[in-house]
Amino acid sequence: MCVLQLYYKMNIEEIISNPSTTVVDVRETSEFAGGHFDGAINIPLGIIPLRLDEFKAMRGAVVVYCRSGNRSGMAMQVLKQAGLSEVYNGGGLHDMLIYQD
Repeated sequence: MCVLQLYYKMNIEEIISNPSTTVVDVRETSEFAGGHFDGAINIPLGIIPLRLDEFKAMRGAVVVYCRSGNRSGMAMQVLKQAGLSEVYNGGGLHDMLIYQD
């Protein structure tokens, strides 16, 4: 693991541990039902533009994740283009489960 990857991992862990952070699973509802990060809410990638007001009302940082990190990367871009600044790509579900207690 390179220094940048290690820094990012430590940073995401710190962000997730903050109680004001919202973790959002951007996979489809059926994928979410098959297992997800504890405390995550499910807002599939395709409906994020319809729920921007909900995202803007979130108190702190937003961490998005999916199966592999691809859809969450797209979700992060959509949210940043909508004006949210504290949005982070948590990667895939398996990446996120590392941070779960």
